[in-house]
Amino acid sequence: MRGKLAALFTITLFAFVAVATAAASGSPAEARAMLERVVLAVKADKARALVMFTKGEGGFKDRDLYPYCGGADGNFTAHPTLLGRSFKGLRDKYGKPLGAEIYAVAQEGSISEVSYMWPRPGETDPVTKVAFVTRIGDQVCAVGYYKE
Repeated sequence: MRGKLAALFTITLFAFVAVATAAASGSPAEARAMLERVVLAVKADKARALVMFTKGEGGFKDRDLYPYCGGADGNFTAHPTLLGRSFKGLRDKYGKPLGAEIYAVAQEGSISEVSYMWPRPGETDPVTKVAFVTRIGDQVCAVGYYKE
């Protein structure tokens, strides 16, 4: 009886850890849904939306998911830490010109994907991150999720 109880406890613990770990990061579907909400918010009131994105208000910060945008000048117009800095000049941790690629693929009315290497929050080792990207008027916006 003790052996069965211990096995059941171990299985339950592993299941809990697996669910908790998975829930710590946003999913591709959640990232895409957030980007769709970004489009609606920018179209409704661009100035207000950009402030909300930067502050993570209104449901625009969910675990490791958040939107970021850049304007026609290539600088961030919304980002939790990079506001006003060069978006187009952004490179991933291996030197890939991430910002330039995002600007190149962003098209009004469609969502594209850009993969790059970036560390998870609080970590230093880069892992694969995928950004869903679109253009809304003069704004290029993205929401990224960690693939690994």
